[in-house]
Amino acid sequence: MQIFNDIIHNKCVYIPFVLWFLIQTFKVLTELIVNKKLDVKRIIGAGGMPSSHSAVVCSLATCVGKEYGFDNGIFAISMVMAFVVMYDAAGVRRAAGKQARILNKILETPGLTTLEVQEKLVEVLGHTPIQVFVGAILGIVIGALL
Repeated sequence: MQIFNDIIHNKCVYIPFVLWFLIQTFKVLTELIVNKKLDVKRIIGAGGMPSSHSAVVCSLATCVGKEYGFDNGIFAISMVMAFVVMYDAAGVRRAAGKQARILNKILETPGLTTLEVQEKLVEVLGHTPIQVFVGAILGIVIGALL
């Protein structure tokens, strides 16, 4: 039971998770205000402004740096992981989202294919560079302040 208690009281664990939840809730509220549509799937969905992926990994790296030192190997690991996640969010997953958009258009075009589609491919997978940047800044600031 002590391990569970240690985990839930560890700033480097709960700050990134609380930040993720707040950003995803912000996306749900933004969707509700802008499009007048309650889309609770946004809580766990990818994409959008700001990047919760970037915010989470940058707040984690910042918390680890503050807690254990910025010259520590654990900080180095968390920082490298943050760069990999942000690169993936803005690069690989964004490209996959663009491909999904094109494939959905092809499948919707009459006469181009005889395939029957059960559901559309998810198009919002990644982030623009500005969404990643804003998420990273939020993560660093929140990680530094808390």
